[in-house]
Amino acid sequence: MAYEAVVGVEVHAQLLTQSKMFCGCAVVDSTQAQPNTYVCPVCAGLPGTLPVINAQAVEFALRVALALNCRIPPVSVFARKNYFYPDLPKGYQISQYEQPLGVDGWIEIETRAGPRRVRIRRVHLEEDTGKLFHASAPGQGGDYSLVDLNRAGVPLLEIVTEPDLHTAEEVRAYGTQLRAVLRYLGVNSGDMEKGVIRFEPNISVRPAGSDELRTRTELKNLNSFRALERGTQYEIERQTRVWESGGQVRQETLGWSEAEGRTLPQRGKEQAHDYRYFPEPDLPPLALEPERVERARAALPELPAARRERFVADYGLSRYDAELLVEEPAVAAYFEQAVAQQPAERGQRNPKSIANWMTGELFRLMNDTGQDLARVPVSPAHLAELAGLVGAGALNLTTAKSVFEIMYRTGRAPGEIVAEQGLGQVSDSGEIQSTVEAVIAANPTELATYLGGKTTVEQWFFGQVMRRLRSRGNPQVIRQALSAALERHKLAKARPNL
Repeated sequence: MAYEAVVGVEVHAQLLTQSKMFCGCAVVDSTQAQPNTYVCPVCAGLPGTLPVINAQAVEFALRVALALNCRIPPVSVFARKNYFYPDLPKGYQISQYEQPLGVDGWIEIETRAGPRRVRIRRVHLEEDTGKLFHASAPGQGGDYSLVDLNRAGVPLLEIVTEPDLHTAEEVRAYGTQLRAVLRYLGVNSGDMEKGVIRFEPNISVRPAGSDELRTRTELKNLNSFRALERGTQYEIERQTRVWESGGQVRQETLGWSEAEGRTLPQRGKEQAHDYRYFPEPDLPPLALEPERVERARAALPELPAARRERFVADYGLSRYDAELLVEEPAVAAYFEQAVAQQPAERGQRNPKSIANWMTGELFRLMNDTGQDLARVPVSPAHLAELAGLVGAGALNLTTAKSVFEIMYRTGRAPGEIVAEQGLGQVSDSGEIQSTVEAVIAANPTELATYLGGKTTVEQWFFGQVMRRLRSRGNPQVIRQALSAALERHKLAKARPNL
């Protein structure tokens, strides 16, 4: 029997506010700040304290809900979600349940099979928990845990999809697209390694073509796209094996071990009634007037999907290139700045060449060095200048790549580097012709091999010519001159008396 996966995804994203969700404590990088230094009686859950809603967090949440095409109910309600865990100071979390801030939305994702629409069930506000650190001290009492409450109370946005995803690739595409939306809106940094955005796919497997929703498992707190895709794929395959063997999938919460490449049970999966939700008695209902909603909608920036379509329409890029360039707002802005620096007259503007340099050499060197675009010393204007030199025939592609590496290390302009090192492309037909003849004359054995019918030797001759010209030769002129010279030798062999 064939099986198919059914996946919905919950995402928790910290909002880039200056203060916490229900108190005035500063939001800090919990990976850098000293533990428990940004805590007050409210976020520490001390008796008698009262929460106050963070207005900026509400504005950010509204922005996200609108960007995800959600309907905004006129009133949303905060609730207490009761459960015990050592890093939850109050013994409950202030969240939203029956009346969230946004409902019934959707987002479009790009997959190999084409665009797909994923329905958004809900978008709601809540507070983050603290953070536990587990340690071991052999001979000093054994294992123990420490808690840091700096993160407790940080504004957290939860975004929940309908079970509309069916492959690990689609799950990753959704995560990528959603992260890009949050970054474009300026509400989340997208720094997954620091846990500011965490993905939790809910996965089940059913007979292909069925409408049945079988028992699901939840993968918790995945903070990389690699883990999201690999963990989802593993769990799909594991559940398929369970059903094929006649077993039953248990409803449970799982962790993902990147080192072992498998999921690990953590606890039984809770149902909503396990949390004993009830309205938060210390907070009034949150009312969002239609005028406020419309102002927020009008202020939305251009989002990744719209920018991708514009890049395809206005710049003639493939959907694949456009998708790569719009994933990060800074990358998309860099691309447009570089294109704007290209001369517009006489058809010299070539956006595709800029895209090729960025998705090729620039991304490669950024990956090799671990740098983000903000620290890359190559300016958009210098990249446009380099692409122009190649387009005008002043540099061949091989030399241009070497120049770009120097630009990446030093931030210098390409024209300056070319002039200083004498790297300009040799296109003079006389110089190239004499070099071709010299290479052929110096290699009679290879010439005989070519004349004997092994035409691939022509490529070897090309390499030797390019080497003599220190990789500065114009490839097109070299190939023309080389083909003509070899053809003359071929004719001379066929008519030796002429």
